[in-house]
Amino acid sequence: MPLSVQQITSRMTFRQLQVFKAVYQLQSYSKAGELLGLTQPAVSSQMRQLESALNQPLFEYVGRRLFCTAAGERLALSINAIFTELSNLQTDLAALKGQVAGDLRLVAVNTAQYVVPYLLRAFLDLHPQISVSVSVVNRAAALQRLNDNHDDLVIMGMVPADKPLASLPFLNNELVPVAPAGHPLLQKAHVSAQDFLDSELLIREPGSGSRLALEQYCQQQRLNLRATMELGSNDVVKQAVIAGLGVAVLPKISILSELALGKLHIVPLEGFPLRRSWCVVHPQAKHPTPAMQAFLDYVQQNIRQLEQVVANVTS
Repeated sequence: MPLSVQQITSRMTFRQLQVFKAVYQLQSYSKAGELLGLTQPAVSSQMRQLESALNQPLFEYVGRRLFCTAAGERLALSINAIFTELSNLQTDLAALKGQVAGDLRLVAVNTAQYVVPYLLRAFLDLHPQISVSVSVVNRAAALQRLNDNHDDLVIMGMVPADKPLASLPFLNNELVPVAPAGHPLLQKAHVSAQDFLDSELLIREPGSGSRLALEQYCQQQRLNLRATMELGSNDVVKQAVIAGLGVAVLPKISILSELALGKLHIVPLEGFPLRRSWCVVHPQAKHPTPAMQAFLDYVQQNIRQLEQVVANVTS
């Protein structure tokens, strides 16, 4: 005989639903335990209790892989609805108190990760009820997540003009040419941009914002861009330059410590630094949540202050 609603609700706990959601999303008991701060046996125990409450198996192993059963898939739909309603409740209760609450999912491209903390510090002081999560990805992944409407807002530069995106520019991103300490270019009285580009240039992977900015500049100035090596992140490029593998054009905000310590030096070049804008981006058709709108309003209203904060850091 099927269990009644009263029987089910009296035998399951909210914690069990949290654990199930983590196991379902991560497809692993051990990874769910790491996320929730539980041991794997504790996760297994919670799942056994939930399966007992529902009188249905929720997960099964086939070989070494964990799969969700049909009952588990149906439970996942209900749990998503429950957590969505709870998030809406949090937002509504905060609104009754004149506050904004809820979750805000931000994505930052690699370059923008250095500026996000300056955005969030004062914003969270104004809106302590908002829970913010930040994911850092490369530009290609950020564009894909925008296309999939995966997140609330994306912080990036070089926003494509051929996509239906709403974009709020808020801060300059200075890209500077750098060389390691002791590099021969630093001893020259004058260095042309082409001389620099021909000095074993290290660049990001195709599609990255900093690479696109450099490619656009070279195309406009009719310069020959030949890379010695392609690398997958600004941090890797930075370390490669310090190691003496070549020169690079990097976001100034990402190399402040290395400049201060003398590990990297800016090479004076005509036309540099390249200046592009960081932008807060979302699909045009997306209806902003209260948390999203609060963040957009905050950025719009505090552009001058943000510019001054970053200018103080980078000067």
